[in-house]
Amino acid sequence: MWTSEMTLMMWDGLKETLFMTLLSTLFGYLLGLPMGIALAVTDKNGIKPNAVVYKVLDVIANIVRSIPFLILLILIMPLTKIIVGRSYGTAATVVPLTFAAAPFIGRMIESSINEVDRGVIEAAQSMGASTMTIIIRVLLVEARTSILVGVTIALGTILGYSAMAGIVGGGGLGDIAMRYGYYRYESEIMLVAVVLLVVLVQIFQTVGMSMSVKLDRRKR
Repeated sequence: MWTSEMTLMMWDGLKETLFMTLLSTLFGYLLGLPMGIALAVTDKNGIKPNAVVYKVLDVIANIVRSIPFLILLILIMPLTKIIVGRSYGTAATVVPLTFAAAPFIGRMIESSINEVDRGVIEAAQSMGASTMTIIIRVLLVEARTSILVGVTIALGTILGYSAMAGIVGGGGLGDIAMRYGYYRYESEIMLVAVVLLVVLVQIFQTVGMSMSVKLDRRKR
């Protein structure tokens, strides 16, 4: 039978999941945004081609992205313990989530920037704009709609990762689903946790797409 304690537990799990997802997305963009810009700029077709820099970043992104999240979470537990002070719990899960998100976000930023019309870039170059000016006032501005769509995708992906972290006591709805729904066979708790995760994804998707449409209209 559903109790007030279960409701409180779900509420706490929801807050923990939002905390992990939003904070990891923020840190992921702090690392992934510069990586994505550097990948796009130093590409052979970029505004400042640099084969060495591009190759190093490309290899790093490919290696990290190829490691399944649960394995990555376990691999960097020593680093997580150094940064947070422990290797389990909600705050600790933010570290592996950030490392998993950064190269994924970097690739999306690179893809968004590569969609920018070459004519706009060439026009800025012909007017003597510096590389940094082109990046800030041309590339990021022109790619803003695509970047915002990428934020929506990143939020959904990181939310899924945070749920997986429940297997190792990562906290949040995923942890509740594993501890009560799987190990104790309380299927109603697992069902509610899954429904809440689906609702969160839908909210992120709806808000993100709505904002991207508004930005796109301003662009026109």
